[in-house]
Amino acid sequence: MKYKDYYEILGIKRSASEAEIKSAYRKLARKFHPDVNKTKEAEEKFKEINEAYEVLGDSQKRQRYDSLGANWQGGADYTPPPGFENFGFQGGQGYQQFSFGGGDMGGFSEFFSSLFGDMMGGASRTRGGAGGFSGFDFGNAGQSGYQTHRRTSAKPPQTEDLDVTKNLTVTAKDLFSTEPINVKFNDITKCSQCPPGGGFCPHCGGTGVVNDTKSIKVKLPKEIKEGQKIRLKGEGKTNAYGQKGDLYLVIIPKDSEYEISGCDLTKDIEITPPEAVLGCKKDIQTLHGNIGIKIPEMTSTGKMLRLKDLGLPKKSGGYGNLNARIKIVLPEKLSKEQIELYKKLMK
Repeated sequence: MKYKDYYEILGIKRSASEAEIKSAYRKLARKFHPDVNKTKEAEEKFKEINEAYEVLGDSQKRQRYDSLGANWQGGADYTPPPGFENFGFQGGQGYQQFSFGGGDMGGFSEFFSSLFGDMMGGASRTRGGAGGFSGFDFGNAGQSGYQTHRRTSAKPPQTEDLDVTKNLTVTAKDLFSTEPINVKFNDITKCSQCPPGGGFCPHCGGTGVVNDTKSIKVKLPKEIKEGQKIRLKGEGKTNAYGQKGDLYLVIIPKDSEYEISGCDLTKDIEITPPEAVLGCKKDIQTLHGNIGIKIPEMTSTGKMLRLKDLGLPKKSGGYGNLNARIKIVLPEKLSKEQIELYKKLMK
């Protein structure tokens, strides 16, 4: 689903006051009300405006929405926090759905439902008539084109709806290790300690959500490449029916010391200009331990020295290569005598 920026929809800043939110809502609602503006675009815009005000005009919903952070962009891909999916709009029997003009699209978006379905109590909680607009009657299909549909039961969702996909950044050391690596994830989940009848919850601070840290051990397959996925069965989201989805980890190799390409590694080896001209010996650190290598004389920047079997493990046995890439660097400080020598060389 797509993330909705309710502040952008109402054209206000995230720091807007309650009065500013109400004023922006009234202005837009007058402009796009279906009784005034008969276009299809206005109907969709009016629905978005009402949804935005339903959230930002309610202090509890606004606090929960703001807890997602301010870094999302409207239209960006969004995965609902575990525990917030499939709430529906709980009523006395089954749940209620609202549709505009007889269509099959709900009055509130899937994004809204994933975050606030548990807070809705049916049609009576809708903010359609807020701010003096008495024509927003969800209970009368003959006025303003709205109607209410009721379902008496909800089917369990498909387990694939409970699957979660996350990026997993791994280093060369992680890929080299034969032991499982410890992976931690932070997720926003529904607070399990909120009072059943409402009221302030000290555990979540009244937001209804908490940051949940999950730690699992992951065994990385040999020769796994960037973009490939690891499936962890049953480690996804869990719904009210006890069904569990799977967790898919997308591999992102990233290392400050090595460039990773399959089973091969590349590492920069720094030498000075005199060492490049005359040749030298260097001790370098590898995943297999410290080794000494010989730099040939007259070696230029960018030259690769291939060190066999010092890379990452292969499926078939053995290891890839480590490419030592030469990088000529100048000393941080040069004496006057050294500078004079360079001047003579220039001549």
